[in-house]
Amino acid sequence: MDGKFLFDGPEDAPVTILLAHGAGAPMDSASMSATAKALAAAGFRVARFEFGYMAARRRGERKPPPRAETLNPEYRAAVAELGAAGPLIIGGKSMGGRVASMVADELHAGGKIAGLLCLGYPFHPPAKPERLRTRHLADLQTPTLICQGTRDEFGTRDEVQGYALSDRIEILWLEDGDHDLKPRKSISGFSAADHLKTAAETVRRWVQGLGP
Repeated sequence: MDGKFLFDGPEDAPVTILLAHGAGAPMDSASMSATAKALAAAGFRVARFEFGYMAARRRGERKPPPRAETLNPEYRAAVAELGAAGPLIIGGKSMGGRVASMVADELHAGGKIAGLLCLGYPFHPPAKPERLRTRHLADLQTPTLICQGTRDEFGTRDEVQGYALSDRIEILWLEDGDHDLKPRKSISGFSAADHLKTAAETVRRWVQGLGP
């Protein structure tokens, strides 16, 4: 974590959402930017940050993504550096959401976050449904919302329905969405913007339901 954030949304928003990027694309990718703007339009203050390996790529260093769990300290550091004044939701795109999910219970128990938001959770690697990344999700205590496309190659609706997941987890299924939540409009009738708006409005209602 290099201490730099990208912000969207009103500075005086009552709730802040901290998002980390996926394994292969930076915090200012088209997908992350569109998502942040949709959440900002729903009234949130959105902060994006990059893990050290991704920030190093901007300096010309070719660094592959490390094992997700090794990034846990960097996510904790981002929460501390952000220093959100009001309620904070943590999460991210794909791997970023996975890392957030691994530190969420500790931060939630400590009163530092109000919830967890995962955008395209990587339930398993593509074409490897037997390699599940769900063990810690069975006992998760943090209120969680996962926004997932029904045809996400990291976990389709049919696959995920059979997983043992904590009852603290809610899933918003976006019809025909891929790992970036993008649908094929000719098949689904929805555009990527439609799905992002639905996701953002669902996040807003979900946060309101979390209470004080």
